[in-house]
Amino acid sequence: MPSSSTGQNRHSHSSAPRALVTGGAGFIGSHLVDSLLADGYHVTVVDDYSTGRRENLESLGNRDRLTLIEGSVGDADLVRSLVSQPDEVYHLAAAVGVALIARQPIATIERNIYPTELLLAELAREWSEGHSVKLFLASTSEVYGKNPKPVWNEEDDLVFGPTTRPRWSYGASKAIDEFLTLAYWRERRLPIVIARFFNVVGPRQTGAYGMVLPRFVGAAVRGEPLLVHDDGKQQRCFAHVRDVVRAVRQLMQTDSATGRVFNIGSDRPVTIGELAQMVCRIAGSRSSIEYCSYAQAYDDDFEDVRRRVPDLTRLKQTIDYQPDYDLESIIEELVERMKNEK
Repeated sequence: MPSSSTGQNRHSHSSAPRALVTGGAGFIGSHLVDSLLADGYHVTVVDDYSTGRRENLESLGNRDRLTLIEGSVGDADLVRSLVSQPDEVYHLAAAVGVALIARQPIATIERNIYPTELLLAELAREWSEGHSVKLFLASTSEVYGKNPKPVWNEEDDLVFGPTTRPRWSYGASKAIDEFLTLAYWRERRLPIVIARFFNVVGPRQTGAYGMVLPRFVGAAVRGEPLLVHDDGKQQRCFAHVRDVVRAVRQLMQTDSATGRVFNIGSDRPVTIGELAQMVCRIAGSRSSIEYCSYAQAYDDDFEDVRRRVPDLTRLKQTIDYQPDYDLESIIEELVERMKNEK
């Protein structure tokens, strides 16, 4: 397991490693918990269930090594008690989904920044006392804002819209998370890894917060219209959650990843209109494809990004990143699961 050249892990080499996962009942978090448990970790999950779901963790194996705590990572006393135990911390708790962000910008900013600040301060205190605790920060492609480049790499400028558009509050607040985390690496040498996720999809994801693929698949399976926002020519890349989690785990186990930022996702773009057509074809659905404006879907001042494609060069140079899932197999899996849940 990863360790730093200074500081001591609090468990002997013969004992099982321990991980803390914030937001572990969420979509990506629950898959990460599953992976950690499968590798013999003792895992503590803290989640306030504002967007995470208990059922995401109910079917996991090795539950004798899983501790669930209902609470907020914004609770300073709770955070202090939690960080005294693990060898690794995976911070995934955050505001989720474009729809939620558009409706609740205050909660978006508060949920993203303050808990990260608390975690970093407590981990730095543990580090100063000689305890080696490595932090993974889940960030997002949203930090690039509306950078006009066709492909984004980790050193590109962040280009946000005006503060009068709440759409940008999520990316800006996650960028602050990154700045804070990197500052703790530079000034305190706290070992950290940051990853920017690009449209992660798969089992356990819900369309309730605006996620496009589960929303499309659910509509196609039910025979309802697939609702495409704007003209459908926006381009996105979709990666399976298991491929993403495997990359996260590898980065945390790779010394050369420490103190760095990585894009994680797929680099195969597809337009949202094409995605809707693919879903209908793979689902064997006769659902219609309908279009609506962003004002109808969200509000009058909503802005979107036309193209969001990651440069994965840094990731592939650092770890062996070879996704097991392509977009067609991702859609097939989601269609099959939703048909079985009907």
